[in-house]
Amino acid sequence: MTSISTIAAIRFGYGLGRDRGPVSASGLLSGLADGNSIARKYPVRSTTKVLASTKKFRSEVKAAQKAGTARPDSASASRRALTTAASLGLSHGTARILDTTAPFFERLNWFWADHFTAVGKNLPGRAAAPAYLDEAIRPNITGKFSEMLRAVVTHPFMLFYLDQVQSAGPNSPAGQRRDMGLNENLAREVLELHTLGVGGDYSQDDVRQFAELLTGLSFHPERGFVFVARRSEPGSKMVIGKRYGGRKPDLDDIFEALDDLAVHPVTARHLAQKLAVHFVSDNPDADLVQHMTAAYLSSGGQLMALYSAMLEHPGAWGLLGQKAKQPFDFITSALVALNLSGKEFLNLDRKKFRSLMVMPLAAMGQPFMQARGPDGWPEAAGEWITPQGLATRIAWAVGLAGFVDKRVGDPREFLKNTLSDAAGEKLTWAVGQTETAQDGIALVFASAEFNRR
Repeated sequence: MTSISTIAAIRFGYGLGRDRGPVSASGLLSGLADGNSIARKYPVRSTTKVLASTKKFRSEVKAAQKAGTARPDSASASRRALTTAASLGLSHGTARILDTTAPFFERLNWFWADHFTAVGKNLPGRAAAPAYLDEAIRPNITGKFSEMLRAVVTHPFMLFYLDQVQSAGPNSPAGQRRDMGLNENLAREVLELHTLGVGGDYSQDDVRQFAELLTGLSFHPERGFVFVARRSEPGSKMVIGKRYGGRKPDLDDIFEALDDLAVHPVTARHLAQKLAVHFVSDNPDADLVQHMTAAYLSSGGQLMALYSAMLEHPGAWGLLGQKAKQPFDFITSALVALNLSGKEFLNLDRKKFRSLMVMPLAAMGQPFMQARGPDGWPEAAGEWITPQGLATRIAWAVGLAGFVDKRVGDPREFLKNTLSDAAGEKLTWAVGQTETAQDGIALVFASAEFNRR
């Protein structure tokens, strides 16, 4: 039987690793208190810095166009700064996973990043993506969901992704003078994806009136997020049975609506279901979801209560293998198994970094922070464990094993350190029969036990 410690490390983290000690449910929760410290060791570029580089870059673009060239010099300082900022999401994001003492925190970071999916549409957008996660997601992982929701909805990255910066109330001063129109994208996704969920109890009229309430959320190229009252649709708005605003346009009216949505019973159920699906099973125990929902509501929307309820319920500790690792989790958990440090990872040359991370993620169907739509990446195992997907994973495992076999040693010991009592008898026997360390390591990484949680 697989131990609780092994289940905790694999299901709620990135695996065991040679130098990682026993893990418990209480240890997972206590680790969240200091989970953010690793971000200070491996920082990303702030939105403010990205905006400054973007301003210079756009000046260079205009100068290039004026000079009759297609684009500015690829070696220009501003382009390099943006390219570097964009790359830090994957490079420093992976280094954090490799060095963290709170892997559950990192898993939650990427869960919420997917829940609030936003994608950079150009180089400045891709450069701003890591800052979006560090400014809107990470600081709020252990707080109230309403605080994370506020931070996401007002972050420039999300405002650009869902075209909120182009929205204005048709009857607002800006809408009448500039012939600007109402954009419903942000309102729809907040209701459909971020809070109530698909099939939630809301109508198209709720979407429209919520979109009218959100007018005014905008962006300044130097200051970042701003609330522009002249874009705000005048009058009160009815959203999910409650009236908001009606006075002078005010950001607090928007925050009030977001706070109410955050603690709506349907939102609680949606978040509980989604968290249980991500961590435990594509079809989680109904009592587990109900327990999590009740804990969230009774706490007033505290995320720690949601996590605690999940980890204290027996339904979260069933047999391993109910979830398929998505490509990013598969690759990073393999690097953890190899005991690679963040520093060693960042010392890889650009070519090795691309062959180890960037290209395999794309080949496996999960290009980094490039989800196909605002609903993020699919959870179902069948979306990832496909003939082509498995072939790509096996090829990656073979290549990786050839790169690291000398640092690992005996593949039987490697199997013990990597999967412990989660390794099946057939896999244990097969690894013991391999002729080379490279073959043994590749077999571990290609196994069903390693590819599932």
